[in-house]
Amino acid sequence: MKKNFLNGLDIPSFSALNPAGRQWMDTVANVRIHGETHCKPIERFAQEKPRLRPLPAIAYDCAVVQPTSANGCCRVVLDTNRYTVPHLYASQKLTLKIYPDQLLLYHHEKLIATHLRSYDRRQDIRNPDHLQELLVYRRRAREQTFLQAFLSLGPQADLYARKLQEKRLNASHHIQKIVALNQIYGADKVARALDDALQFEAYGCEYIANILEQRERQPIVPSPLHLTRRQDLLDLDLPAADLNLYEIKPPSPKPL
Repeated sequence: MKKNFLNGLDIPSFSALNPAGRQWMDTVANVRIHGETHCKPIERFAQEKPRLRPLPAIAYDCAVVQPTSANGCCRVVLDTNRYTVPHLYASQKLTLKIYPDQLLLYHHEKLIATHLRSYDRRQDIRNPDHLQELLVYRRRAREQTFLQAFLSLGPQADLYARKLQEKRLNASHHIQKIVALNQIYGADKVARALDDALQFEAYGCEYIANILEQRERQPIVPSPLHLTRRQDLLDLDLPAADLNLYEIKPPSPKPL
């Protein structure tokens, strides 16, 4: 086909290539005497056809298989391109099956990722599901870190955390804020504030912050007024008190 039919041929369109190739095989290639077998290919095919076996039901796997490893950023690199894998397989040894149009990634015998193959250079090919799983995993890990720090405040912290789960919609947010208050005021003061909040059934980071602020606020004690200049003194002349108002007078006689 390459050295005879297509040699020097100006192809107008690929849509006309297959019919023209079939016409050339039926009228030229398959009916002439082959130089090696000394018979026509169409006659040799008629002899071999009864002995041919059917093709397998499953197509032959023509993938290139090679071992690979995912890096800490949940990526596998092939031809300078990076392909994502689920976060559970970060830094794990994997098996890569390379097809002309796609890539399959396996962990042992389990298929963990499928990507369309890119022939560009230095591309980051991402599966949105892989990124979403990673974000959820990181958020849960961060929440667990804050929860452990919160529970270390004392025995009352566990009860307060359970009450937050019951009373507030976003309990993890309140736990994170209270842990931040621990960095400012110290564990002892925050633990005491948790005790007071439990007594008043006040569940939320804003209540803990208010208790801590009130305890840190110094009471204002008014100081005596000192006048250092004479002109600032007040010279007041007060009249003598009229005590006649307090004398008891006899009642006046009633008229006849």
